Amino acid sequence: MSTAEIHRIGAGGDADAEPQVNGASAIADGAQRIGSDEEALVRTEAVLERIAAGASERDRERRLPVAAIELLSAEGLLAITVPAEFGGAGAGAETLARVLSLLASADPNVAQIPQSHFVYLELVRQLGTSFQQELLFGEALAGRRLANAQSEAGSKTVADIRTSLRSAAEGDGAAAGFVLEGEKFYCTGSLLAHWLTVLAKDQDARTQVAIVSPDAKGLSIVDDWTGMGQRTTASGTVKLDRVRVPAEMVIPHHRIFERPQVYGARAQLMHTAIDVGIADGALRDAVEFVRSSSRPWFEAGVQRAADDPLLIQRVGELAIGVRAAQALLAEAGRTIDAVQRQGVDETGSARASIAVAAAKAFADRVSVETASALFELAGTRSAANDLNLNRHWRNARTHTLHDPVRWKLQHIGRYTLNGTPPPEHGQL
Repeated sequence: MSTAEIHRIGAGGDADAEPQVNGASAIADGAQRIGSDEEALVRTEAVLERIAAGASERDRERRLPVAAIELLSAEGLLAITVPAEFGGAGAGAETLARVLSLLASADPNVAQIPQSHFVYLELVRQLGTSFQQELLFGEALAGRRLANAQSEAGSKTVADIRTSLRSAAEGDGAAAGFVLEGEKFYCTGSLLAHWLTVLAKDQDARTQVAIVSPDAKGLSIVDDWTGMGQRTTASGTVKLDRVRVPAEMVIPHHRIFERPQVYGARAQLMHTAIDVGIADGALRDAVEFVRSSSRPWFEAGVQRAADDPLLIQRVGELAIGVRAAQALLAEAGRTIDAVQRQGVDETGSARASIAVAAAKAFADRVSVETASALFELAGTRSAANDLNLNRHWRNARTHTLHDPVRWKLQHIGRYTLNGTPPPEHGQL
């Protein structure tokens, strides 16, 4: 099936004023190269206004952020973690978290789409063959994108995965090393991807990641994500019907957890960055609305809502929360970077996981609280549907459902009180 034939049902209409995705466009190999962490941050700052400009309309119309994602590709921002020896910046976790947080402050959908792209580039770095590294790092440098096909309806853990990766039998095609069968949902970024990373089980019940093209015969993507928030993350259902996979396009995912690792902490750090960005964007829009549109409460005795001392105090409280969340995010990123420089052992793995869990637990609360307090600050007029300010709360409430904070608090408490290391399952 051609990527131009991707199904679009249930989640959106045809009203898309941006360039419509042709599956995923073929980015010209002239994508910009970024050479350092500092340059990555500068480039990110430079695109924020363009990404934020259409965020509300895209959310209201459930319109995929095609132009925004193409902009990230063209600017080289989706290749910042490619190792220097392969031509990338080799950006650290702290920088990656800051980049995603900035993007999320402009549009958290745009920030979430490449989250799994960066997760699987790290898998390639750690476990990929030379062939896979040359291919996929080269693709990232050219602006091409990976997306996940990981979650399954009804599954609770990786052990429940039903998608199979079996050896190709006669009749499956001589060029195929393996065949994929199964169905995935919440496949973030899949509708805009050049490669899909499919988590499956082999005949020995080990997890493998098969890297396949959306054009592969037997693969279809359905645009059926209808969540109340994060509406435009291109999170389709991926259906796999006897999809052939060459042996050289399979990565032994199960090996990542056979040793101390920060792979899971890096993935959680990126989710944390999105929560922090949502809070930052909500506070920014709340402040702007108060300055420009809110009416002062008569008991305050002031001419402008922005001069109300009680409102000023509440803004101060929220600003402290956002700043604290940003600081915890940066510290978690620095911890991951330090552990990786020193060599990941059990102690370092635990330290990184707890640092990220603390940042995530705090950002979860700050994101939802700030997005809700927007209306408290801005007043009745801010609830008008045409303003669509409720998207901040919808995005915060939807995205913070990733990985329950109550369990992160348990692991933080056990580690702090009894020195019990957190589990090595990739969700902390």
